Amino acid sequence: MEIDVSLLARIQFAFTVAFHIIFPSFTIGLAAYIATLLVRWRYTGEPHIYSLAKFWTKIFAVSFAMGVVSGIVLSYQFGTNWSKFSTVVGPVIGPLIGYEVLTAFFLEATFLGVLLFGWNRVNPNLHVLAAVLVAVGTSMSAFWILSANSWMQTPCEIVTDAAGKVASQICGHEMKDGRAVPTDWWRIVFNPSFPYRFLHMFTAAYLTTSLVVLAVGARYLVAGRFEREAQTMLRMGLGMVALLAPLQLLIGHEHGLNTLKYQPAKIAAMEAHWDGKHPGALVLFALPNVKEERNDYEIAVPGLASLVVAGSTTALFPGLKDFAPADRPPVWPVFFAFRVMVGLGMLMIAVGVVGAYLWATGKLLRARWFLWPSQFLWPAGFIAILAGWWVTETGRQPWIATGILRTADALSPVAFNAVLTTLILFVLVYSAVFSMGILYINKLIAKGPSGPLVDIDASVPSRPLSAAAKAAREALASPKHNPGE
Repeated sequence: MEIDVSLLARIQFAFTVAFHIIFPSFTIGLAAYIATLLVRWRYTGEPHIYSLAKFWTKIFAVSFAMGVVSGIVLSYQFGTNWSKFSTVVGPVIGPLIGYEVLTAFFLEATFLGVLLFGWNRVNPNLHVLAAVLVAVGTSMSAFWILSANSWMQTPCEIVTDAAGKVASQICGHEMKDGRAVPTDWWRIVFNPSFPYRFLHMFTAAYLTTSLVVLAVGARYLVAGRFEREAQTMLRMGLGMVALLAPLQLLIGHEHGLNTLKYQPAKIAAMEAHWDGKHPGALVLFALPNVKEERNDYEIAVPGLASLVVAGSTTALFPGLKDFAPADRPPVWPVFFAFRVMVGLGMLMIAVGVVGAYLWATGKLLRARWFLWPSQFLWPAGFIAILAGWWVTETGRQPWIATGILRTADALSPVAFNAVLTTLILFVLVYSAVFSMGILYINKLIAKGPSGPLVDIDASVPSRPLSAAAKAAREALASPKHNPGE
């Protein structure tokens, strides 16, 4: 395959955004988890809950910093490599990203300082409020970014007739002098695919954090360290996985139906479905043969794909042959990334079901056969998010903004060597910086949730502690106490 400057620029953007996406995804869920811990601590006064909140806040700070650093680079690439994209859709995308900065990033940045440095320095209620507002800020950030991305995927609402054919389109923009100019911000923000993408990504972020918390808790229990904190992490993480993993399956299904309506070529690539004149088989494995327009070594269940996406084993939906070759997305990356995402999703459901059963029967903390592999589950959510992002972004090709601008037409007039040089530099710098960041996070996890107990001044009103909490406070305040024991 010949690598031209367009493909190289896409590789560069894919590399940087792949690094970026994992950190906001993690911090969205982690901010909510920290806020939950601090709220729980204010209501119970349990010292180990406070210790956990402080422990995860340190990890949140490192992850948040790496997310900010990697995100700044992306905004520069819009100007250096994709200036025509900025020219054509900038009137829509620019304000959406600006809203994210004004309503979300400023909120996060303001109260993040209180959250990070307010331990024992501010009123505990203010500290809890700061944690809640940081969590709200991360969620608002996801709202605006996903709205912008969803508009690029589905900028117009499709109106169909009684036969299901496209009758008209209703858009929140109009084209003037080759530029997309906003006419209805409500339709732009709440575009047809946004609700599905937001719920799908938001749930994925919470699942990712839950798996990390579960894995850390299992790691401590297997090692016999921080047992009380580990039990709390294990139960909270497992509870969220058991709840959200099946829910994510339902959300993903509805998202798929929406994608079939608005981006049928993407669904055809996800299923490696070539001939739309026949019902779609659910392909478990195959090697898509793009040249011959068929699948090699196919293992499939006949009619099951039609049942899933159209409600009947005999129903028809568009195949790749229904689209001109120039309008088809790359089949291999979309097909295999989709199976990675679904496979990991099924693994999460299995972990949630088995873990919930062990919890309900009182065997969870003694089931080493479950705990030992659970400590290695932490990458599952990140990999699933990257696979899902690959499906979403590669599957919309050849469009960078569907029906408005093709990817090949969005490129800046940049030299091949300039893009190649910056790509190499990005790989070297990102590999060094983020390796150190991840190693530091692992060091924090290895050290564990230790540290002094909160010391609330008597003049600061707080919720009365229970007798058990008071006893735990006195025990932890003892010089003989070792947080690792």
